[in-house]
Amino acid sequence: MESNYHTLKRTDNQLLVITHLSQLLTYVTGFGGLLAPLIIWATQKEQVDGMDAHGKSILNFQLSMLVYSIISIPLIFALGLGIVTLILIAILAFVMPIVNAIKASNGELPSYPLSLNFIS
Repeated sequence: MESNYHTLKRTDNQLLVITHLSQLLTYVTGFGGLLAPLIIWATQKEQVDGMDAHGKSILNFQLSMLVYSIISIPLIFALGLGIVTLILIAILAFVMPIVNAIKASNGELPSYPLSLNFIS
């Protein structure tokens, strides 16, 4: 007889919240905002209910912010437009993980604006 024990996932909203808030490591250490959620998602997506959806949303958002930042750098030379977009990206990348951590604590799915779909 086969057991379904290994296919059962646990509900862990606290780990989902930590995964969202780990994106803020970039503001503390200068890096880690992409690495920490990637490691948590890769190691826990099979064990935690909802981790796969949350992790993919986080990684898509972080990769999108990286792409937008890279695009903004040449725009700095075009009338300083890139500086404005970098400031807006920084604000968005700071606020949205907090908003989605609150959503995760309430059991809701995350919604990151301007997020490109790299991982589906």
